[in-house]
Amino acid sequence: MRLLIEIGHPAHVHFFRHAINIWKSKGHELLVVSRDKEMTNYLLSAYRISAICISKAGHGLIGLLKEMLLRDFRLWQLASRFKPDIMTSIGGTWISQVSKLIRKPAIVFYDTENATVSNAITYPLVAALCTPKCYQSKTKLGVRHLRYPGYHELAYLHPHRFKPDLKVLSAFRLEPSDRYFIVRFVSWGAGHDLHQKGMSFQKKRKLIDMLSDHGKVFITSERRLPPELEKYSSSIPPEQIHHVMAYATMVVGESATMASEAAAIGVPAIFISDTSRGYILEQERNYGLVYHFTNKQTDEALKKIDDLLSRSDLCEQWQKKRKKMLDDSIDVTAFVVDFIDNYPKSLYRYRRRWEAMQKPKGIGQTTATFR
Repeated sequence: MRLLIEIGHPAHVHFFRHAINIWKSKGHELLVVSRDKEMTNYLLSAYRISAICISKAGHGLIGLLKEMLLRDFRLWQLASRFKPDIMTSIGGTWISQVSKLIRKPAIVFYDTENATVSNAITYPLVAALCTPKCYQSKTKLGVRHLRYPGYHELAYLHPHRFKPDLKVLSAFRLEPSDRYFIVRFVSWGAGHDLHQKGMSFQKKRKLIDMLSDHGKVFITSERRLPPELEKYSSSIPPEQIHHVMAYATMVVGESATMASEAAAIGVPAIFISDTSRGYILEQERNYGLVYHFTNKQTDEALKKIDDLLSRSDLCEQWQKKRKKMLDDSIDVTAFVVDFIDNYPKSLYRYRRRWEAMQKPKGIGQTTATFR
């Protein structure tokens, strides 16, 4: 099979990297195209994934529109020469358009409901849309929409795919018993972040002051940190962040992805943002792995952090919660590989299997082959 994989964000590298290795081992011919956004190309290189970068991330509405036109053209050129059997990506705005031009199916994975503009121009064009079962769609997405029991982060943090490496901690003078925190601030420059704002500097300062009283703080930020916070800037390489996260006391910040990553590993997460996601709501309501607060509720978030830090069995509690979540979920990489390898039959096979389920426990039992 000839497969074109589009990577537009660092998290997309993690989502597809195990699947890419499996497809390579099967002898599939792959073309990976990337986007110059944050650490995307760095991660591709770190994981030894060959890719062709076809655009630099635009900023603001005009910048994103300009990038879309350029990226569409370059992607069409490459796809016309490569002649893929299937195109796949997360989000799928660009591949959905190009797939129609070259008359090949686009299989898209996505989990972000508030990307309303890009979703509106993408979903009508895709051959198949795969979302977590907790995805909250306001409209019917039709027979091409498949809901699966899991999260994007379980493509790379499921126990079948990830084992924390204690040796990584020593490089940062850390021990598993140490109290330390990973804090994530985002740039609010993505398409689904238009007209949104993050925490004010005063609130960030208050948060960091509180956490630093309890342990070491590592800040990862998409924007340059102000001088007052620069000393907390993380030196952890992106390809090692999940090993450090696995032994962290808590993950706090504005990134829904990083909060979900913490949930997948079994680390308490505080997510501070004025918008949520279906997967964050499920991880909070069904499993108690994540706590979501708006920017106006920052003081409440600090109180919750203080409450969690007062618990002597915090780690044990979260590992129990994680086990419950994993019992209800699948190995997402195994699903992605099987779905694409056997498309279109796989679309109807999985729909028959999962749409018949009514209770969450049934999901874990029925999908055991992927756990």
